[in-house]
Amino acid sequence: MLTRRAFLPLLAAPFAGAAPLAKHVVLFTSDGVRWQDLFTGIDPKLMGQKQAGMGDARALEKALWFPDPVQRREALMPFFWKTLAPTGIVLGNLRKGSSLQVSNRYRVSYPGYSEILTGRTQDDVIRGNDSIQNPTPSFLQFLKRKQNLRSEQVAVFASWDNFHYSAENKRGDLYINAGYEKSRLPADSPWTNELNTLQFDARFIEDNARHDAFTFELALEYLQKVQPEHLFLSFDETDDWAHDHRYDRVLESLQYFDRSLERLWSFLQSSPKYANSTLLVLTTDHGRGGALADFSDHGPDVAGDQQIWAAFFGPGIAGEGEAHNTAPAYQRDIAPTILQLLGFDYREYQGLQGRPISGIP
Repeated sequence: MLTRRAFLPLLAAPFAGAAPLAKHVVLFTSDGVRWQDLFTGIDPKLMGQKQAGMGDARALEKALWFPDPVQRREALMPFFWKTLAPTGIVLGNLRKGSSLQVSNRYRVSYPGYSEILTGRTQDDVIRGNDSIQNPTPSFLQFLKRKQNLRSEQVAVFASWDNFHYSAENKRGDLYINAGYEKSRLPADSPWTNELNTLQFDARFIEDNARHDAFTFELALEYLQKVQPEHLFLSFDETDDWAHDHRYDRVLESLQYFDRSLERLWSFLQSSPKYANSTLLVLTTDHGRGGALADFSDHGPDVAGDQQIWAAFFGPGIAGEGEAHNTAPAYQRDIAPTILQLLGFDYREYQGLQGRPISGIP
């Protein structure tokens, strides 16, 4: 158990110059996933509610409902909770005294992803989801520069097309495939070529975001064939379906997120390159409302949507599982935590507002 005492020196531990605990990082996000759904499973306040798209979801409710929230969350995301969570640290369950919050004032996607990727808020520049280039290089670009990597060795695969703006401050510095876009690599892959075509034949509800399944399959094929040093993978459907008042689809998207995690982790653990040397970090860009009236929304006027969650797995991370009674941590702390776990002096990444969560490990 990660206790308050273990967390007291949080966010301030200096870089000790130790050998790297991990060589690679895979950052995996799913947009707008509420901490309530992750930690307690299907929400009884939304069950049976037509306004939440649950009027005809009896079979789904039957499969996911248990009086015990631990059973509910294991039914919703069995791989995450039964297999993965016990091997790492999961932050953000307010009911257990663990708080992780966004720092930016807008609580929408671009400011959230920018905070994750740069370890700072930029509220004077990034005020919403407008397609403007991030003025700050991401920690992925920092890693590329420090390790003298080629662009294709630091890859981003995302369902939402905004990551051409949010993940880098200089276009083309990273290998980014986002939204409805063909992937150039791996060039000799029949599966990639087929996915490149299929994504345009099976359109999603948004023009700027494709189905997560195409994003995941393209990313996994790239990971297996190109084998980048670092990868950022981002899903979007959990947010899109919530905005569409389809909680049933949100739950199904979380089930797919869990199945994708299982396939991803299985490959990482079986790969000679990545096994026992890869840091896996899971998180989200913002929270949402906690009631029927506002579960579909987020932003400055939605109460509680600043609360998010994050999970860390990999070499050197003790199997604490779910964190309890911890000091507050923030979205801006994720990037410096990753850098420190990879053995880098996070202080060299100029302009950071966050600090490593020193209880990990």
